[in-house]
Amino acid sequence: MATVHLRVKTNNEWNTIYFRFKQSKVFDIECSSGLKIPNKRWSTIKSEVLPTKNFNHDKVNQDLTDLERFVMGEYNVDIKTNAVFNSKWLKEKISKFQNRETKNESIDKVKFFTNYIHSFIEDSKTTKTRNNTFIKPRTIQHYNTTLIKIKAFEDFQGVKLRITDIDLKFHTLFIQFLEKQQKLNPNTIGGYVDDIKLMINNADKRGIEINKEIKLSGFYTPTNKTKDIYLKEDEINEIFNHKFKLEYLDNARDWFIIGLRTGLRISDFLKLNKKKLVDGFIEKNTLKTDFPVIIPIHDQVQFILDKRNGKFPREISDQKFNDYIKKVCEEVKIDEMTEGAKMDEVIIKKDGKKETIYRKKTGTYKKYELVSSHICRRSFATNLYGKIDTLTIMKITGHKTEAQFLSYIKITPKEYAEKLKAYWKNAPKI
Repeated sequence: MATVHLRVKTNNEWNTIYFRFKQSKVFDIECSSGLKIPNKRWSTIKSEVLPTKNFNHDKVNQDLTDLERFVMGEYNVDIKTNAVFNSKWLKEKISKFQNRETKNESIDKVKFFTNYIHSFIEDSKTTKTRNNTFIKPRTIQHYNTTLIKIKAFEDFQGVKLRITDIDLKFHTLFIQFLEKQQKLNPNTIGGYVDDIKLMINNADKRGIEINKEIKLSGFYTPTNKTKDIYLKEDEINEIFNHKFKLEYLDNARDWFIIGLRTGLRISDFLKLNKKKLVDGFIEKNTLKTDFPVIIPIHDQVQFILDKRNGKFPREISDQKFNDYIKKVCEEVKIDEMTEGAKMDEVIIKKDGKKETIYRKKTGTYKKYELVSSHICRRSFATNLYGKIDTLTIMKITGHKTEAQFLSYIKITPKEYAEKLKAYWKNAPKI
């Protein structure tokens, strides 16, 4: 029968209690329990810490009793699996008891949250969705960013989160950390909270112990109403008709018009080439959703192709496109004061040093300052809404539900009122 013996080896100011685990001649192993006590406070006869002033000896003795029970319990389970009982085995069990990483992946990934996230991400790379397609690289990338944020939170709090620590208290502290320390907006934070919910629910389905507080309404996803903008038809036409003296702005303007008149994401329209032109249509499988899209060629897009001998504009990077279209709109004088959000410098302190980061900041700016690649799809959908049926627009933009599509439309209440006014003006008189 296996037995436990405790002892102190040294005679220093503070001394480690060692845990010896033995079964006759089968094995005899010993390692640190991780618990330390003041000098001369160990009773060899009673195998416990003596009553000590200004030291919680009762807690240490209870920890030792609990550790012994835990190791014996693990032993009784592992002996049935023909486990090897050596120093490595004992260290792993003590580390598991003390809530520390054991460096054994199979143990750590079902106990610690970041270890589980890493395992979840690796599994996601080969997991198929309900549609029998692999999870998109951008989704995997977002999972990795969530892992980075969790690790930053652990460093800030000085903790190693267990899966069971993901509760309402964690929810509150994590959101506060992302708001105050990382300077993130509610929608961005909400994306990380959604990932956390997904990962914890996945762990629950696998039979891993979780904290059920994540199922409560209090574990909400932060969000705020976005103040996204779009370009109206007359503004797009002004951009199209403007004569740019600088070639790089002319090239960027042509790509901009293509984005505005196709409704494609930047990752798709900047990759267009002559092979995608088929009998007066643009045919493409979108990068993000792998959704086949067929779009009729708008007159302005055809003009751009004709002016370039049937070719699309010169290739340009996403970053330069976003930089240049602001200059395009500025030169065209799309500069009315508009409420929205744009990337701005934020100074934070990290490890006692000032550091510059970039975060979206809400305010009132000249409209061209708020322009980015996202305005292309949003303008396309908004300008067509109400002129043709919603399903047709959705088939091009790739929105799967009408609710999702309608949240993308950026017509203001005043613009709706103006539409109604125009309708009444042109309606048959009784």
